[in-house]
Amino acid sequence: MDNLTQTKSLKYYLSLKYPMSIYPEEEGGYTVMIPDLEGCMTQGETLEEAINNIDEARELWIETVYCSSKKEIPSPSQRIRV
Repeated sequence: MDNLTQTKSLKYYLSLKYPMSIYPEEEGGYTVMIPDLEGCMTQGETLEEAINNIDEARELWIETVYCSSKKEIPSPSQRIRV
């Protein structure tokens, strides 16, 4: 899939809402992942911080993949966002 050309604009991909998985950590804080975006995960001391961090991580993941054109940006799955 080298040299893939994204068919939609970066703004379009950044506007997509992806479901996330949130895991409370035993020692405190939260880990948040977006399963649809391989490797897109982060942590935060509070739930609010973790969600803010995952929003930033999602944007960076999409921008990186969009600019590199090495793989396709997947559409969001139909999982329920908690």
